[in-house]
Amino acid sequence: MPYKPLTKADILRALNRLGELAQAKGLTLEVALYGGAVFAIVYGSRDSTKDVDAIVRPSEPARRFARQVAREQNLPEDWLNDEVRQFLAASEAKRRLASEEFGPGLAVSVPTAAYLLALKVNACRAPLPGYAGDREDILFLVRKMELKTLAQVEEVYHQFFPRDEIAEQSRLAIEAILGKVRSS
Repeated sequence: MPYKPLTKADILRALNRLGELAQAKGLTLEVALYGGAVFAIVYGSRDSTKDVDAIVRPSEPARRFARQVAREQNLPEDWLNDEVRQFLAASEAKRRLASEEFGPGLAVSVPTAAYLLALKVNACRAPLPGYAGDREDILFLVRKMELKTLAQVEEVYHQFFPRDEIAEQSRLAIEAILGKVRSS
């Protein structure tokens, strides 16, 4: 299935249906959202995302329900996926979102702005044709958190990745982002 951007409305509709399916089986799914879905749903800084990065527990019924939602709503089979797992820190900082936005059957949490920034810095993917990369998200978070220096960004990063250093390519990208912040 070709790429179809998922808007906030698409994501909420799909998550609500996921919750309905879970509730019908007497389950509550623990959904930890990451990435573009958080920027679209929580911050409104994006119009859409290509998929919903999430860790969902219990995972086996969640995968089954997600496939059903994909079929019902004509979404890509991997609209909900846990590929973000490779970027996560051992120690996370999350907050719970209000349940009324997602309906029954789901308990949804998202990373704090600081943790989300650390994740984005860790990935720091460059833009490609048809893919925005992480730089605009980093710019948004740096502005939101009112960070002005690389040292401040590194301090946030090391809260979650204390043994890692920011890659040189990422440092250069962050310096360019901070230049935009200082000039605006």
